[in-house]
Amino acid sequence: MSVGQFVHTEELSGKPVSEQEVEIVERKGVGHPDTLIDGACESVSLGLCDYYEERFGRILHHNVDKGLLVGGESQPKFGGGVVIRPIYILVAGRAVREYRWGGGMQMIPVDEIAGEAVRGFIRGTVRNLDVDRHVLIDFKIRNPSSDLSFLSEKGIANDTSIGVGFAPLSETERITLGIESYLNSAGTKKSFPEIGEDIKVMSLRKKRELDVTVAMAMVDRYVPDRGHYISVIEDVRERLLDRFSAESSLNVSIRINSGDDYENGSFYLTVTGTSAESGDDGNTGRGNRVTGLITPMRMYSMEATAGKNPTIHTGKVYNVLAQVTAEKVAREVKGVREVYVRLLSRIGGSISEPTIASVAVRLEEGVLFGNVKAEVESIMESELSDVRNITSLIRRRGVRLF
Repeated sequence: MSVGQFVHTEELSGKPVSEQEVEIVERKGVGHPDTLIDGACESVSLGLCDYYEERFGRILHHNVDKGLLVGGESQPKFGGGVVIRPIYILVAGRAVREYRWGGGMQMIPVDEIAGEAVRGFIRGTVRNLDVDRHVLIDFKIRNPSSDLSFLSEKGIANDTSIGVGFAPLSETERITLGIESYLNSAGTKKSFPEIGEDIKVMSLRKKRELDVTVAMAMVDRYVPDRGHYISVIEDVRERLLDRFSAESSLNVSIRINSGDDYENGSFYLTVTGTSAESGDDGNTGRGNRVTGLITPMRMYSMEATAGKNPTIHTGKVYNVLAQVTAEKVAREVKGVREVYVRLLSRIGGSISEPTIASVAVRLEEGVLFGNVKAEVESIMESELSDVRNITSLIRRRGVRLF
């Protein structure tokens, strides 16, 4: 079957998201509990991939995409508080634990690999969190079923799944993503060590007015008193306004930690920089999509990407492929204002031959669909023919997953 037989293209009518009257966008930052558990699951998958390939020359079947983060308990206070009950992280799923190789059965230390991966991920993500004291890590990773292991060995799709991507990002989406990235950058942390990694950005655009709400965990050991806290909040807000208003055509307003009540002594203080220490819990797949955003005004898949096998689980591969393809179409095809890529797999089929690969475009005024159709289809066909490159992108962390 030729690739072109399942490639579909169509033109969308109506206004692009950026021209609609209302737009809502959310970003859960790297230290948010939902993002942390996504990262924990993905770190386990990457650790298993490395081990399997090093020992056996191939990535064996695994899906460790069911994770739960149960928040701990803490007593933050100006100048430094304490964590009194640790965060609990549970990663569950399936992974090959024994494999016939070199004339015998090889036992695979899945839990040891997983534990090392999660601890390394947490240490590299939340700088004031002591993994040994503040986190309990648990695993419920069982052997996979023989039928799914067979599909993995054959290198064919092990699920019937949907992948969706879109491009380009709207101005609201770029600013939402940019604010979290700026606040969690090394330079900002150097200037403001008070800022934790748990940052959530919620943006509401009504016509040309962009109202941004930022929840920004503050690390108590760097905040000696109420006055210092307030001054940091105001300083950071002014810097954000200067930076993002200057590069935007929208009228930007920003509020930080709007739940604070200074008069009654209520402040968003944490010991570690994440609300996971006391205030919130996390579930894999509940946070950002492959764009790094939560975008209710857009088409997107609810499929979790974190922790899935990057070779044959289309719930992961197709979401990344859809996003990569959408970005390429938006970048290379003149006259395209918006593009959506929708991919559907069928379990047991080749991942390079989806049930459908549908590309929908919204065009600039005066551009004819017939003039871009062939170029759009050519890009979709090219990306499908090179779908194995997606695995490499994921493994070298060359693409965003959440």
